[in-house]
Amino acid sequence: GTMELVISVLDANDNAPQFNQTVYKVQLPENAIEGTLLVRLNATDPDEGLNKEFSYSIVSSVPAGNRDLFRIDPKTGEIRLTGLLDFEVVHLHELQIEARDKGTPPLSGHCSVELEVLDMNDNAPEVWVTSLSVPVPEDAAVGTVVALLSVSDRDSGANGRVHCSVWPAAPFGLVSTFAGSYSLVLREALDRERVSEYEVEVRAEDGGSPSLRARRGVRVPVSDVNDNAPAFAQAVYTVLARENNAAGAELARLWARDPDEAGNGLVRYSGPFRVGLYSGEVSTARALEEADGPRQRLVIVVRDHGEPARSATATLSVSLVEGAEAALAATGSLSSSRAGLRLEEGGAATTTTNVWLVVAICAVSSLFLLAVVLYGASRWAPRAAVLSGPGPATLVCASEVGSWSYSQRQSRSLCVADGAGKSDLMVFSPNFPPPPGPAAKETQPEPPALLDT
Repeated sequence: GTMELVISVLDANDNAPQFNQTVYKVQLPENAIEGTLLVRLNATDPDEGLNKEFSYSIVSSVPAGNRDLFRIDPKTGEIRLTGLLDFEVVHLHELQIEARDKGTPPLSGHCSVELEVLDMNDNAPEVWVTSLSVPVPEDAAVGTVVALLSVSDRDSGANGRVHCSVWPAAPFGLVSTFAGSYSLVLREALDRERVSEYEVEVRAEDGGSPSLRARRGVRVPVSDVNDNAPAFAQAVYTVLARENNAAGAELARLWARDPDEAGNGLVRYSGPFRVGLYSGEVSTARALEEADGPRQRLVIVVRDHGEPARSATATLSVSLVEGAEAALAATGSLSSSRAGLRLEEGGAATTTTNVWLVVAICAVSSLFLLAVVLYGASRWAPRAAVLSGPGPATLVCASEVGSWSYSQRQSRSLCVADGAGKSDLMVFSPNFPPPPGPAAKETQPEPPALLDT
């Protein structure tokens, strides 16, 4: 007879899960948000039943410690982000994935996931001052290195390429020494009297889109050198000095300006007369006399304390006056001159003072001339009949031993009226030449006639 045997082959867990790829390569930008899907893995197991069922898990990660950035679904094999990526920290992640079935004993298959992080322009450039040589002397040569700077950008590629510039563009510039290093150098000559300190800004901009910028401020003070000589506002000064004035009397006070600072701008005065070393006060060492001459010319020298010392000169013209002229000068020109000898910066105040000085002198002179004219007119009018009346004119010359200013010879005409027992005398400047010698003497009345009037 025959027999039909049905043999059922029971499945044994003799097949491990198999991935369709040994290595999965994935790229994600570093600004990917949390929950972003990296990859969906696919594995199969030809066994049946429980031997066919398996689950996915992350076994390890490289670098170690970054495993918490990823989460895998044990059933679907989906890997998602649970944190934020940073290209500048880790730009390549490698995950070891395992698929383990539920057979006895369980079998497993493996694959790896390589995640490449793509750089984004999320880092601005950084500028650091590594060396600074300040203050810079104002006579420093063009090309002098003022500071060394280091520039970097953590991004890569175009995002990490940095272009640097300096503002303001003058008088400093940047020179690239090697990758990431710059020198701040002097491009133009300095002048401390014009600008004593510079606020320089170094600007850095990367090549990303949009580009990111950074800036670093550098304060550069300029030190002074003695490159300016003292200067008077005018080259010549004129003052009036009274004859027989007291020794030590102040003639004038001069001012000179030096734009340098500290010792380079401290000036001292010197001259043939007594001159205040730091005040500029010019005074007489003794009383001035007529024998000293009517005019003195003093050369005043002013020197600063720089190295080397610089100097300037001014001429002080001193005119010797006496008597009424000195009084008149004291009223107008002398006081104005002494007040006007203070030199201010820029010379504008001195020019204004000199204008007022001229106006004051003209005003005083006009008033004096008007007073003389009025006085002469008042004295002349009542005596017109005497001048036109009969009687010879008598010419009288004043002696040199008189009280006339400067002891000069003066002539006056004395007219005597006939008839009345008493008459007034009037003295005035002659407007006709004196009569010739003998004839004049014959026509003159006797001296007693002068006494009778």
